[in-house]
Amino acid sequence: MKLYADRPGMAARQFVTDVIVVAWVYVWIRLAKALYDLVEKLAVPGQKLQGAGKGIADNLDDVSRNIGDVPIAGKRLAAPFGQAAAAAQALSDAGKEQQSVVHQMSWILAALALAVPLGIVLFVWLPLRVRWIRRAGAAKSLRAVGAGRDLLALRALATQPLSTLTRLDPQIAAAWRRGDPEAVDALAGLQLRALGLRG
Repeated sequence: MKLYADRPGMAARQFVTDVIVVAWVYVWIRLAKALYDLVEKLAVPGQKLQGAGKGIADNLDDVSRNIGDVPIAGKRLAAPFGQAAAAAQALSDAGKEQQSVVHQMSWILAALALAVPLGIVLFVWLPLRVRWIRRAGAAKSLRAVGAGRDLLALRALATQPLSTLTRLDPQIAAAWRRGDPEAVDALAGLQLRALGLRG
């Protein structure tokens, strides 16, 4: 497996690109985390509402139970406190629900903030990088054997621009068909250089 080109200029570009991609991913992860933390702060009022509602509901429940023990009128006196306790519990539940909505929203927004930048990395940069690694690895193993150099020469004939091929020799295809070793080496070297490898 070959991660970087042999030619220093191309290897430097590949390395710098890799570093930029890693930095890009790191920055977007940090931004998504900051967005998550920011949205999570919106849950603080819900926490306070839940705590206050729960405290009031508990106190009103205690008052309702104590007043309910009063002879004769206790149950009548306790009823409004029980209703108020239920209303306070409803406030507490609303605070809890608000926290749940904010928590879900913070995850959704953080995921959306990461989706596009990570999508670019996963679906654009990574396939291109893996394709180059595979091609360079195959070309590296082919350049060491004679038949492999012939395959590289054929690949150059099939993929290199015509102007580049004619600069080597206007009759380069005919020379390759004849099996001219110089033509094969020139074409193989051209293909290897296109991948950033030594010929």
